[in-house]
Amino acid sequence: MDGDSIAPSTARRLLAQVARTQRESRFPSLVAGVTRGGRLLWSGGRGTLDGAVGGLVDGAVDGAVDGAVGRARAVGGVVPGPDTQYRIGSITKPVTAVAVFRLRDEGLLTLDDPIEKHLPGLPFGERTVGQLLAHESGLRAELPGPWWERVPGMSWDEFAARLRREDVLFSAGHQFHYSNVGYAVLGELVARLRGRTWWEVVRDEVLLPLGMERTTYHPLPGAAPGWAVHPLADLLLPEPTEDVGVGAAAGQLWSTVEDLGRFAGLLLGDVSSGVPGSSEVPGSSEVLKASTLAEMSRPTGVDFDSGRRGFGLGVFTYSRAGGALRGHGGSMPGFVAAWLVDPAEQTAAIVLGNATNGESTRGLAMDMLDLMREHEPYLGPVWAPVPEVDEEGLALVGPWYWGTSGMMVRLTGDGALEFSGIGQPGRAGVARRDESGTWIGREGYHAGETLRAVRDAEGKVIALDIGTFVFTRQPYDPAGPIPGGVDPQGWR
Repeated sequence: MDGDSIAPSTARRLLAQVARTQRESRFPSLVAGVTRGGRLLWSGGRGTLDGAVGGLVDGAVDGAVDGAVGRARAVGGVVPGPDTQYRIGSITKPVTAVAVFRLRDEGLLTLDDPIEKHLPGLPFGERTVGQLLAHESGLRAELPGPWWERVPGMSWDEFAARLRREDVLFSAGHQFHYSNVGYAVLGELVARLRGRTWWEVVRDEVLLPLGMERTTYHPLPGAAPGWAVHPLADLLLPEPTEDVGVGAAAGQLWSTVEDLGRFAGLLLGDVSSGVPGSSEVPGSSEVLKASTLAEMSRPTGVDFDSGRRGFGLGVFTYSRAGGALRGHGGSMPGFVAAWLVDPAEQTAAIVLGNATNGESTRGLAMDMLDLMREHEPYLGPVWAPVPEVDEEGLALVGPWYWGTSGMMVRLTGDGALEFSGIGQPGRAGVARRDESGTWIGREGYHAGETLRAVRDAEGKVIALDIGTFVFTRQPYDPAGPIPGGVDPQGWR
């Protein structure tokens, strides 16, 4: 990691962004933080939890605020800090998705399983686990009954009894349609396959291994209260904070800036330290493999209504100048939250507020990441030669040709093969060895395809076969296994 602090001028700019959003969006309190590699670099709070006059906290994490990081007294109320709990709403969904992927990696389910295989009797049992994760199941958005986020939640049995075939609005896989119903079903899937409650599973398998001890089902003492802000006057109204029951897997959790920074570290764990589960990202390798994290984050569909975001298997991808962002937003009555990661910069921004005020937290998180990219750029790892020669990988590097299209292959320090076009844009990509040593495409056009080295009688590599695409050392090399052969008279 390239530093554990940020410049005072950057901290001031970040605080100015927080202050402007708190004032213009009229949050009683707003707290934000920036992390890199799962480590909190800066946090700042504005306002007070009860909306009383006063309240400002700004500081690098290593400093103290009135003797205690993240908790201070201001005139009329408590100022939020990085350890102050807020309800995070739908940021609960990525936590649920991680629990589902753990089941997948253990072989207890596949993403193509119809949900009825594990939860029989549902009126949409043919919809798959993967479709539910990606909001492509076609299910209705909200749980049946009155506004489910403001009333005591149903049990699974009550919920299942109210589901109807009419809850299916679209054909499976044809349209992105955000569905809290789908994630309620996934929560029961996790509980059923583990033989425990959804909360017990995510607490013990996801949150505690990551050190997220202040992420809880119910609020802890000192948590922010939820407020409604009058649209035409500067007045507050308390919002209820109900246990949403079966909807918990879609939006129940309470968390903090610090804890969500640790969760962001999981999403970055295979890049920030080079070794998932290192001291920079405590416990990440215990939660999910790097390849699974990448799969979870990769967009499977596009939300055409927004125009600028795609959805993976539990995580949104947002189009942004300089590189895509990943993460999720959350809202419950009285609360909004944003949790965004900039993979290229190994940086995350977290914003938590205690009023229902639309999308302003996501916009603030994006602006914070833009500011960090400009003023605190990620330096990246120091280059060093590899400790030993990878003879197998080294035999595959250099120029190759598919017909007349050139491709350069190089071996990276972490043992991957990178493909790029020669002289003109080509089908760039990355291949890595799986557990058996077989090369598999991981990015680009050939993602998922097998790469096979074709050798001559002496064992020399003369061609690469990538999903039937044959690459040879020379354009249409007659010595290579060119499909259809090469004209015997050669080039003329």
